[in-house]
Amino acid sequence: MTVIKKLVTLLRGSAREIGESVVDSNATRIYEQEIVDAKHSIEKAKGDLTGVMAKEMQSAREIERLKNEVTRYEGLALEALNKTQEGLALDVAAKVGTLEKELEEQAKAHASYALQVSKLKDLIKTAEARIREHEREIGIAKTTESVYRATQSISENIGAGGSRLSNARESLERIRQRHEDLADRMAASQTLENELGHSALEKKLAAAGIGGDVDRTGQVMERIRARQAKPTEPGAQ
Repeated sequence: MTVIKKLVTLLRGSAREIGESVVDSNATRIYEQEIVDAKHSIEKAKGDLTGVMAKEMQSAREIERLKNEVTRYEGLALEALNKTQEGLALDVAAKVGTLEKELEEQAKAHASYALQVSKLKDLIKTAEARIREHEREIGIAKTTESVYRATQSISENIGAGGSRLSNARESLERIRQRHEDLADRMAASQTLENELGHSALEKKLAAAGIGGDVDRTGQVMERIRARQAKPTEPGAQ
């Protein structure tokens, strides 16, 4: 019997650990959903608040109406007295009493509505402030989690055993070495062409003043000067 109890306890512990693992792995999503639910509740509370505020405004209008009625009937009672209509004045006075009682009830209702409106507004403001606070916290939590994941990824990639990041760095290093080797080969080829190629020979000939295009400007000037120094033949213009 004891063994069975231990097995049941073990199963309950495993189920709890699995449940906590699922909750932890989805904590951000659950937190965000709870915030969304809270926002919906606040919107519903605002709808309820508008209903109470409407009743407050209605009671205020009713209070104003009753006050006007009391004033009017008091004037009528006074007019009845002035006309020695004692009985009629008493009837009007009774009407005024009824109106005043109704006015007192409306005043109490109005005060109650006003108190409820004030409390609901405070509660909504507090709830909205808490939601903004939770939204900031979830933003920080998500950013922190992203940083931790990036750090963990880097740590795993640059760890021992030839990680993907290490392999990538090695590949980049090989590419860089190939580029350097290609640049060196091109420079060496140009140097060799300058020393042994056709252009090297042409440069040597030009430096020695040999070749058809060497100092062509100088040759033209000598020819012009020779023509200038030659005597002009008779009859030539």
